[in-house]
Amino acid sequence: MSPQQETSDRLREPIRVKRGIDPGLALTMVVLVLGSFAALSIDVVRTGFGIKGDEATYVAMALSVAHDGDLSYEAEDIERFYRTYKTGPEGIFLKRGTEVSYQITQTFPFIKRETQSEESKVRLFFGKAYAYSVAVAPFVRLAGLNGFLFFHVLLLSGMLFLGYRFLVARSPKSVSAVYVTGFFGASIVPLYTVWWTSDIFNVACVFVAYFFWFYKEVAPPAKSKIGELVRSHWSDVLAVLLLGIATYSKPTHILLIIPPVSVAIWRHQFTRGVLITLGFACTVAAAFAVNAGITGDFNYQGGDRRTFYGHFPFEQPDDQFETLGVAMATNQVVVEERLSPGSWLKLLFTNLWYFFFGRHFGFLPFFFPGILAVGLFFWRRSSWHVWQCAIFLTVVLSAVAIVIYMPYTWSGGGGPSGNRYFLSIYPALFFITPPLVSITPAVVGWIGGALFTAHILVNPFLSAKQPYLTAQQGALRMLPVELTMVNDLPVMLETAPSRARIRYGDDPALSLYFLDHNAYLPDPSGIWIAGGERSDLIVRSAEPLLKVEITLRAPIANEVDIAFGGDEKTVELTGRGPEKIVFKPKGVYSRRSWAYFLSIRTERGFVPRFLSATSEDSRYLGARLNLQATVNQGDSHVEGDR
Repeated sequence: MSPQQETSDRLREPIRVKRGIDPGLALTMVVLVLGSFAALSIDVVRTGFGIKGDEATYVAMALSVAHDGDLSYEAEDIERFYRTYKTGPEGIFLKRGTEVSYQITQTFPFIKRETQSEESKVRLFFGKAYAYSVAVAPFVRLAGLNGFLFFHVLLLSGMLFLGYRFLVARSPKSVSAVYVTGFFGASIVPLYTVWWTSDIFNVACVFVAYFFWFYKEVAPPAKSKIGELVRSHWSDVLAVLLLGIATYSKPTHILLIIPPVSVAIWRHQFTRGVLITLGFACTVAAAFAVNAGITGDFNYQGGDRRTFYGHFPFEQPDDQFETLGVAMATNQVVVEERLSPGSWLKLLFTNLWYFFFGRHFGFLPFFFPGILAVGLFFWRRSSWHVWQCAIFLTVVLSAVAIVIYMPYTWSGGGGPSGNRYFLSIYPALFFITPPLVSITPAVVGWIGGALFTAHILVNPFLSAKQPYLTAQQGALRMLPVELTMVNDLPVMLETAPSRARIRYGDDPALSLYFLDHNAYLPDPSGIWIAGGERSDLIVRSAEPLLKVEITLRAPIANEVDIAFGGDEKTVELTGRGPEKIVFKPKGVYSRRSWAYFLSIRTERGFVPRFLSATSEDSRYLGARLNLQATVNQGDSHVEGDR
């Protein structure tokens, strides 16, 4: 064959384009493979430091579904829990079964449903939503408690992959991969993969639901049958089911149905809008109906519901449900206190400030990539779409609704880092991200988020068990403390010894909350602040404080900076005698009391045993302070009818 003929044959051959490794798929596989190996290898009980938060209920329920195939609490369940954890299910929520009867009436709806606690027999059920425990049960059956973590790794990997597919439809592959990993990885979301509760499950349900609704808005033409299905209106069915399940699990998701319905109406797709609404309502109703079919109550938090510590039903023959536990039923919407319009608005704006900037639960530190998504959304106004505007407005509306409905516990309660009620609304912000043309926003998201969360996520098991440690260091200390939710702060979880609700003084009696370990609990001489450190405290009083006199002492010359209730002063200690200063602090009203933020910094310190041969005190101390408060008896409460 001549050289000319060989050249001609090569030119006629089809051109083969070498394809590189898809970065999004590669990152997803790395997370999936490495996460799965870790999830199936660790000692879940010891590594996770035992039970935390609401885990006892969800774990016991998942074990019951996995091994007994039911959602009832029986003697086998308490024995199984002890076998697994070597201790009881501290904090478990249980409820008695309810007897249901129906009567025909002459008025609409012509059937009256009546319920009462079972008297002839005692059946106990788990007092939490069953959706998460049922979903994770197959994995628990196969891998024990490691199945929880493996299931969460699957959920996180799936969200990364779908998020990447959404972005790469309009943005470069490498940029999309970095952005989506930062959206989740530089937020507080990964911390909840080591919680055996429904939080990460709810996050995944919302994210996947929104993907199936809105991927069709950006997707290129389909190249397969699966692609065509994802881009068709049939994908709405899966989206409706997932969001309905998430709403049953946590009703705060209910407003997230607004974007798909409003977009359908905007486009005059009225039939589609009606079907989405009906499908969502039917899914939520069916989930609650299943709950009623099992327990007799639609409301899994209603009826005769109790939480248990120390002793649990069926441990001993005499351990009866009625004689154990603390009643924790939510049978109706309760208004904790009635405030005047002015006081209500003041509380609302204070909470919104904390919601965004709060040190323990704020949007800024724990969902920083969401701020980036909002910033990009407004920066690229030319690329706005109706569905993105609907998502943004719905997220804002959901956040405000949570703050209004639960003004004293809008973070979800229990003290973990971040806002649990907003956690599973956060994924919706991903879908307002405009097309990305540069990797800079993705890098900014990583850096900004890591500034606040890196030290938390580097050891998630410890951070999940001891969240009061995470806000004692780093950038979080620059942010304000949520004084409207004092009893939900992470410091409430520290018990050895307790550093919250420390009684101080008698006239008036104050409660102190030590937010870090740079101050020592009060002793007869006063409160010692560590040398060369800053300590933050909350001073709480049943009455507003008119003034507070602070007395400072130290055996050495020292400079002390004090910020108390919006007022700041510096005191020079000479080491010879006490110094007294007076503050007129401004507090924040919350739950029939007033809370004040106190921050003290000492410039230097000393070791008592170095100054006295008879001292055995080896602490490095800076200054000692005593508080003497005067309350304003004429203004004991905010305006309002209480």
